[in-house]
Amino acid sequence: MDLNREQTILVVDDEADLCDILRYNLQMAGYMVRTANSAEEALERGLDGIDLILLDVMMGEMSGFDLAARLKADPLTSRIPIIFLTARDGENDVLKGLGIGADDYISKPFSIREVTLRVKAVLRRSGQSLPAAPNNIERYKGICVDIDRKTVSVDGTDVPFTRTEFEILLLFIRKKGKVVSRAEMIQKVWPDDVLVMDRTVDVNITRVRKKISPYSSSIVTRSGFGYYLENE
Repeated sequence: MDLNREQTILVVDDEADLCDILRYNLQMAGYMVRTANSAEEALERGLDGIDLILLDVMMGEMSGFDLAARLKADPLTSRIPIIFLTARDGENDVLKGLGIGADDYISKPFSIREVTLRVKAVLRRSGQSLPAAPNNIERYKGICVDIDRKTVSVDGTDVPFTRTEFEILLLFIRKKGKVVSRAEMIQKVWPDDVLVMDRTVDVNITRVRKKISPYSSSIVTRSGFGYYLENE
């Protein structure tokens, strides 16, 4: 059975023709596809059953950045992977998108093959995790990582994590006391067919630190080598 057929992609773009092109090609690749021509329409239709969102940045009153920030702030939608599709490919825009919690950022114009491959890579990453501990729970100080439920709690309070952030935190906990280089992190967290810059790693680690406050200082930067999580 093709697992892709169980996965539904939401395309949000104010260009109706582009939505139609993406829908056709993604359906040909085996995915179910829904479309919306504005952020407001996407919210009105609801996000139940959505496995990934392809999201344009420049749209109407609510931009793609605004919609992504809203979804990432809501525990019910925070774990839906988001790939931005946009003509705004400056470094500041890319970093803003990643800072909000996007899983990837594709600049227009793009090839359909590129989009399909990146969708596949993000979905594969979102469906994978590092090998689970026997009880499927990892703990560090006041942090509890539930591998089965894909949740993180800090001092008893659930904190929304993206899939990338979740796997970075899990990697740190399982290798606590040992330096993890950026290269090792890219190899273990991101798929091989996705180009990841060192800056992308740093941005994700900054987000993890913020989310595990008051334990953010436990992730230590070792200049020239990488990062490590202090022993308890």
